[in-house]
Amino acid sequence: MDVQISLLLRKFSKYSALILLLIVAITGYYFSLDYLSFETLREHRETLLNFRDSNYGAAILTFVLAYMLFVAFSVPGGLILSITGGFLFATFPGVFYNMIGATLGATTIFLAARWGFGARLAASLENSEGLVKKIKDGVDENQWAMLFLIRLIPGVPFFLANLVPSFLDVPVRRFVISTFFGIFPGALVFTSIGAGMGEIFARGETPDLSVFWEPQIILPILGLCALSALPIILKSVRGKKGL
Repeated sequence: MDVQISLLLRKFSKYSALILLLIVAITGYYFSLDYLSFETLREHRETLLNFRDSNYGAAILTFVLAYMLFVAFSVPGGLILSITGGFLFATFPGVFYNMIGATLGATTIFLAARWGFGARLAASLENSEGLVKKIKDGVDENQWAMLFLIRLIPGVPFFLANLVPSFLDVPVRRFVISTFFGIFPGALVFTSIGAGMGEIFARGETPDLSVFWEPQIILPILGLCALSALPIILKSVRGKKGL
């Protein structure tokens, strides 16, 4: 009996990080539905701006920490947080605060998943299909190129781009660098949108999420991502031809 309890506790401790992430993610998702919105940002904008002006350093640390926790626990709201970063800190340096928070959160998921399930899921990926299989094969073939591509291509979910590399032989340093620079195009666009949000609030209006799927918004994002990814794709193709 003591041996069974010991094995159970050992198994629980191994997966405790991911269990904690899952619990907090579910809790955060439930509460964020009502509190993380453009309406909330509009209502509390004066309080946020006053706090920023009075405690600039603390405002930066609080924002980056909040962004990191939201990403680490996979709580929805990254888009609004990116826009909030632009609203509070302008396009520059706001984009860098967004990138730092997102990268820290992504690295937290990466390390937690590797510590909890790495070896077992790395083997299971051999039999996976679809997008996961393509990412896995791409990482096996050229880690740098694939790590940047999965950040630059909007169709790859952010959490998937965090998890799959953690099950493979990807160094933490390489993951951090590719995440930070790979998310720059999208972060720049949404941060710049947030920087102009003050004018919308000044008119007494509340932005609608559907506006981000308008051609004048989504096309520049896709174009910027495509231009950023093009050198990586060309390098990868040339590498294959040289084999």
